[in-house]
Amino acid sequence: SCFWVAVLDGNVVGIVAARGSEDDNTVELRRMSVDSRYRGKGIAKALGRKVLEFAVLNNYSSVVLGTTAVKVAAHKLYESLGFKHMGVVEHYVLPGMTHSLVEKMFFQLRYHRYRLQLREE
Repeated sequence: SCFWVAVLDGNVVGIVAARGSEDDNTVELRRMSVDSRYRGKGIAKALGRKVLEFAVLNNYSSVVLGTTAVKVAAHKLYESLGFKHMGVVEHYVLPGMTHSLVEKMFFQLRYHRYRLQLREE
């Protein structure tokens, strides 16, 4: 597993993590985030490419990710990196949610799954 930080002019402007799984020979791209003031500058794409590079160098067969992002730009980013949309889980529940009436009314999350096949097993 690895964690990368994007720094611009001495400021942390983005992060991403990767967690490898020996069970299915995949890397999960996790926790990608870019400071809103620096979005649209290619930072997220550079971080995503770093995870893909890590996966290739360590002979993983694919990279996967899951997101509850509602912004179209996030989904376009994943697709521009080569990820294929694999499906959606409706009414996704985040860890720690209590299923209260308020949560059911305001937190109707859709969990999107993506996969990038690097090589066949």
